[in-house]
Amino acid sequence: MKNCQNKWVRAAIPALLLHFSIGTVYCWSMFSQEIAEHIGFSKGATEWAFSFAIFFLGMSAAFLGNVVEKDIHKSSLIAAITFALGMAGTGFFIYYGGLHKGSLVSLIGIYVCYGFIMGVGLGTGYLSPVKTLMLWFKDKKGLATGLAVAGFGGAKAIASPIMQLLMNKLGDSGIYKMFFILAAVYFVMMFAGHLLLAKPADWHEPQSKEKSQGIMATLKMRPLSNYVGIWLMFYINITCGLALISQEKMIVKCIGLVGIAGIISTISAIFNAGGRLGFSAWADHLKDRNTIYKLIFILSIAFTGLVILTSGIQKGEGNIFLIILVLALIFMVNAGYGGGFSNVPTLLSDHYGMGSISAIHGITLSAWAFAGLTGNQIATLIVNNTGSFFTDSHGNEINPIGYQNVLYFTIVLYIIALLISLFLVKPFKKQS
Repeated sequence: MKNCQNKWVRAAIPALLLHFSIGTVYCWSMFSQEIAEHIGFSKGATEWAFSFAIFFLGMSAAFLGNVVEKDIHKSSLIAAITFALGMAGTGFFIYYGGLHKGSLVSLIGIYVCYGFIMGVGLGTGYLSPVKTLMLWFKDKKGLATGLAVAGFGGAKAIASPIMQLLMNKLGDSGIYKMFFILAAVYFVMMFAGHLLLAKPADWHEPQSKEKSQGIMATLKMRPLSNYVGIWLMFYINITCGLALISQEKMIVKCIGLVGIAGIISTISAIFNAGGRLGFSAWADHLKDRNTIYKLIFILSIAFTGLVILTSGIQKGEGNIFLIILVLALIFMVNAGYGGGFSNVPTLLSDHYGMGSISAIHGITLSAWAFAGLTGNQIATLIVNNTGSFFTDSHGNEINPIGYQNVLYFTIVLYIIALLISLFLVKPFKKQS
């Protein structure tokens, strides 16, 4: 009974405290327009803060994976301090930008605080509880990691209305005061997670020859093409997910659902979190976790192909069947995007063991860093350079052909990812 309690107190609860906090990075799109207006810059300029945050999440995970491997208490404390400091610093530079409209100091300060400093907190905070969860829940590794990573994906759905309420209550100065308040709240949550997080007492880090030789020796336990394949299909899944999710709000408006765009966003966030939990828990019962990726890619190709063939985004308004089809695509991509995240650490542990899993997982998260700089940016490039914008009956500037063309980009990548999953990542029977 005590061991069962420890699973939750020492692994699951601290993981949720950490991931629910850092997952709010996805709320940036909620207030990027307000920040842009407050500091005197375009929305496009402020959007780079989010791209930098995701980039430094992946890169800090890659470079600090060994720190997490050696000492989860140090890494989780680093996460709590840097995440809260970055959020408070963002609030300060928004305040400064309000006093000095158009000042580059405020914009660069936001990039540094939200992008780099918070990015370090994101990377170390994301990694710190993952190995601990897999050690405590040995028979249900996918369920355990899926639960925590679902917290990261679901944080937006929970935090968004709270942030909106804070901004409304605090008035004109609400945007920067909100960041100060949240910095304090999330520091308390993450510090509590840091204090609770602990590996099982009976776990001893292996001192194998492979580990002493470094990560490359561990990766060479399997053909190197195997790891390259895992990295590539992870990168492609995130790139495609970000490409569609970044245009999701406008796609929903294109098909005539302007009034419930916020509700659709919340539902898609639930699918994102559900995919993280559901796909990873399902993988616990499969001989090869890579089967989940094959399923994600096949379903994504099928739904994307149907929306392309029916021109669902262009012709969806007023057509119930096409509206359902486009929404099914959005929800499927969100679920697959989340499922891809939660299955990576357990897939890697099946292939390479638990000895260096934090470091290997960290290096693999570099795929997230590069996808963060390419997915939404390529989608924006396609939308801005194909089709044409016009004002709809609700006063929204939309480009249905441009959003539809994004799907040609994603379906090609999904097909490549499926081929990689089939031919590069070799089947590996999970060891008991």
